[in-house]
Amino acid sequence: MTNNEYKTRKIIVVDDDSIVLSTLKMLLDIEGFSNVNYFQQPEKALEYIKENVPELVLSDFLMPDMNGIDFLSEVKKMYPDISTILLTGYADKENAIKAINTVGIYKYIEKPWDNSDLLLSIKNGLERSGLISALNQKIEELSQAKSQLEKYSHSLEEIVLQKTEDLVQSNTKLNAIINFCADGIIIVSKDRKIVQVNPAFENMTGLCSSLLENSCIDNLFTTSCSELEKITKDKNILVRNLELKNTIEDKSFPVEINFAPILAENSENTNYVGVVRNVSLQKEMERLRDDFIATLTHDLRTPLLAAIQTLQFFLDGTLGEIEERQRTLLDTMKKSNEDMLGLVNALLEVYKYESGKLNLCKTSFLLKKFVDDCLQQIQSLADKKKIQIITNLDNLDDAEIFADRNELRRVILNLCGNALNHTPENGTIEILAQIQGMDLQISVKDTGVGMPKGDVTKLFKRFSQGSSQKRSAGTGLGLYLSRQIVEAHGGKIWAESELGKGSVFTFLLPETLRIKERLK
Repeated sequence: MTNNEYKTRKIIVVDDDSIVLSTLKMLLDIEGFSNVNYFQQPEKALEYIKENVPELVLSDFLMPDMNGIDFLSEVKKMYPDISTILLTGYADKENAIKAINTVGIYKYIEKPWDNSDLLLSIKNGLERSGLISALNQKIEELSQAKSQLEKYSHSLEEIVLQKTEDLVQSNTKLNAIINFCADGIIIVSKDRKIVQVNPAFENMTGLCSSLLENSCIDNLFTTSCSELEKITKDKNILVRNLELKNTIEDKSFPVEINFAPILAENSENTNYVGVVRNVSLQKEMERLRDDFIATLTHDLRTPLLAAIQTLQFFLDGTLGEIEERQRTLLDTMKKSNEDMLGLVNALLEVYKYESGKLNLCKTSFLLKKFVDDCLQQIQSLADKKKIQIITNLDNLDDAEIFADRNELRRVILNLCGNALNHTPENGTIEILAQIQGMDLQISVKDTGVGMPKGDVTKLFKRFSQGSSQKRSAGTGLGLYLSRQIVEAHGGKIWAESELGKGSVFTFLLPETLRIKERLK
C-alpha cells in the first residue's frame, strides 16, 4: 500500500465530544485522508456501517449511551477482520487493555494523544486490514483452486503449475512486505542463532545480513536478558527492557521484541520469528511525563505544609479564639490538606524508586523490636475497631535483620493499614515471621472481606484500587510502593485471598537474617 493509497481507505470516527471530533477531522483533512465519516452517536455509526464496510474504526471509550468497548464489539461482530482503535484516558488504561484481550481491539491510544503516533497507528491499522483482506482473498482463492483440482483431476499438471505460479506471486508479495516493513524482523533457530533478518533490522544494528546470520542473538544487546532464553519454548512471548547495539553509531537504544514459533513437522527444525520495535520515543515520553509529575508534586509540598501549619495556628488558638463551627470547618480543611500531602509524598516516593534515584540505607536491627514499634503506631486504630493484633515471630526474639529500617517500616505499615481498612470490627490480624535458610518471610493475615481471585493480580499495580467490587478511598499507591521497596531489597511480594474469608499478604527478603543466638 503506497503513501497515497491508504489515505483513500474508508475510516469511521466516533466521539460524543464535538470538539474532539472537530480536532480529529482537522488533523485527518490536513493529512489528506479523503474517505472519513464522523459520528457523535455510536448507534448512528452502526446503522451506517451495516451498509458501508469500513477498513478502520476509531472510537472514544467513554460515551453516554454506548461505551467504546461495546460499540467496537458490535463492529467486530459484523466485520471481524477490520482494525479498531480505542481512544482512552490514562485512568481507563486497564479497561482498554482488558478490551484488547477480550474484544480483539487492534490498539488503544491514550488521551491526550500525540498526532504522529495517532497517524502512524491509523496507517498501520489500515495496512493491517488490507493485509488481512488480502490474506482472506488468497485463502478463498486456494479454496476455489482445491475444488477445481478435484473437478479437473485429468488436467492436474496444468492446474498445479498455475497455482504454483500464484503461490510464487504471493511469496513475492510477502517478501516485499517483510523487506519494506518499518520494524525489524529476525528469524532465529532453536539454539538462538540468527537465520535471517530484514533490511530494517540491518539498519538498527548497523550490520549487514552476512555478518548477522549464524551469530548468537544474545550478542546484539548491551546487557543479558533471561527472557531471551524463553524464545525456544514454542510459545509467543514479548521481551522488554532490551538495549540493542548499533555498531556504526556506537550507541544502543531500547527495543521490544515479539517472538512467535514457526512450527515445523520436525520440532528440531523449528525456527522463531521476532518483530523488533524501537521504543526510544516511548521511553523518552514516559521519562518526561514522570519528571513532570515529580517536579509538580515536589513544588506542591511547600504550600501544602504552609497551609497545614497556618490552619494549625487557628486550631490551637495562636491567632485568637474561634467558634466551634469555625473549628470544625478548619479541622476538615487541615485533614484534606494532610491527605493531599500524603498523596504528594507517595507520588514522590514512587518516582524515586522507578527512576532509581533512591538508595537503600541498610542497617542491622532486632526483628521483634522493629515489629513491635510498627504495631505501636497502629494500635490505636486497631483498638478503635476492636481488632485484635497477634504476632507470631517463630522464636526469632534474638534475630537481627539487615535492611533499610525506614523503608521496611513503610511496607509493614502499608500491609497492616490495608488489613485494618478491610477487616470488620472484632476481627483479627496476625503477623507471622518465618525463616528459610537466611531468608526472611513476613506475612500479614486478616479476617477481612477478602476479594475475588481475579483482583489479586492487580493489587500491586500503580493506582490499583483493590477489589473491583468496592473502590477504595486510598491513592492506590501503597501496595505498589511496597512492591517497589521489597524488590529494591531483592525480594518479592504476593497476596492470597478468598472472597469472604480474608487475605494474606506475604513478602520474602533474601539473605536478610542475622542470628545472634538462636533459641533452643
